[in-house]
Amino acid sequence: MKLHAMEASGRNHFQPKFVLIIIFVTLVVLTIIPVLYPLIGYPLYVSKASSSRPLPTTAYESQQPEPLPSIKISEGEDCDIFLGEWVPNHAAPYYTNTTCWAIHEHQNCMKYGRPDTEFMKWKWKPDGCELPVLNPAQFLEIVRGKSLAFVGDSLGRNQMQSLICLLSRIEYPVDVSYTSDERFKRWKYTSYNFTLAYFSSTYLVKSKERDNNGPTHTGLFNLYLDEFDEQWTTQIEGFDYVIINGGHWFYRPSVFYENHQIVGCHYCLIDNVKDLTKFYGFRKAFRTAFRAINSLENFKGVTFLRTFAPPHFENGLWNDGGNCVRTKPFRSKEIALDGDNLEFYMIQIEEFKRAQKEGRKKGKKYRLMDMTHASLLRPDGHPSRYGHWPNENVTLYNDCVHWCLPGPIDNWNDFLLQMLKMEGIRSHQERLVSGGKRMRFK
Repeated sequence: MKLHAMEASGRNHFQPKFVLIIIFVTLVVLTIIPVLYPLIGYPLYVSKASSSRPLPTTAYESQQPEPLPSIKISEGEDCDIFLGEWVPNHAAPYYTNTTCWAIHEHQNCMKYGRPDTEFMKWKWKPDGCELPVLNPAQFLEIVRGKSLAFVGDSLGRNQMQSLICLLSRIEYPVDVSYTSDERFKRWKYTSYNFTLAYFSSTYLVKSKERDNNGPTHTGLFNLYLDEFDEQWTTQIEGFDYVIINGGHWFYRPSVFYENHQIVGCHYCLIDNVKDLTKFYGFRKAFRTAFRAINSLENFKGVTFLRTFAPPHFENGLWNDGGNCVRTKPFRSKEIALDGDNLEFYMIQIEEFKRAQKEGRKKGKKYRLMDMTHASLLRPDGHPSRYGHWPNENVTLYNDCVHWCLPGPIDNWNDFLLQMLKMEGIRSHQERLVSGGKRMRFK
């Protein structure tokens, strides 16, 4: 009887533990499958015909995108995907100026007669690993039920329009904007319940045009360096991912305000106002933008800083005859980050680290999308004079800031997809850790 009692007691003690183990394993499996499912097994190219598309009129326009290469990620522990070289990619481009309606006029280089096409046929090869070309089906599956916003200047819009074109092989979005103002757009991918948005904020902080002419005939702007730009800070709390950028507008003359008082300026030429340089305004603007994000109690998303993309004006400044006429990428050893480009970049890195440290205390997530090195190597990817008709009256006649579509900026979205994959892995790991803490066995 004593033996039977011991056996019964042992079974009673064992069964609850066994049941808990089964429950834990089941929960782990159910957690892993939704996270990893988008990362495997999706078709790499889906063709969708559209009767509304115009018929191609040139050999370039009639070119059909080839299937994307197989996905290979051989990322080593020490691989930095942001360091590498541009290598030929004869499968590109994956859309044309006639198959995608989202291309901004000033970046529609083929429409305006750019004669060469080699600038579209490169991809980024990191040192020591592979960066797959964006797979549109995989991207849309990863962001299913989520939302992503670009915040900043027109380069953010440039990247968003590139993304729309790359995803157009699967689906075009529906315009669900709250306003007719083109500076604030929202798009919906209805099959995936994915929202894509763009919030224009040239300085990331509250600003106002003071004089539409100014010392350089490009306007003079008041920058309120300690005040949020509520046109975007009040809109992003519900977004899962926010990509911020800025830089090029800080070259324009501006007057700096803090605590409602003028504290200095950048090339404003106003008597008794100290010139603090554009870098002062740039640093303070990013500090305030990050402070705005850290102050949003209901924002649970991930903030990506897309770092400064250097312009490529040669033989003159942007408003003094400078141009960009190269037709091939640089190699890494052929050019170095220096001057204004280096200063802008270092300020961003410093303010990013500062914001990340403060944000961590509040549960905020920051990621660095370091596009500076890769962008520096692409002097061939800008519209130059092929973003408008000859003799057309435009502010930036030779555009060496924005990027042709198709063009190098498409590769920025290769980086974006890889970073979203990593977010999925991080999120999965965090759930496992928190799940393990909740289900401790006794």
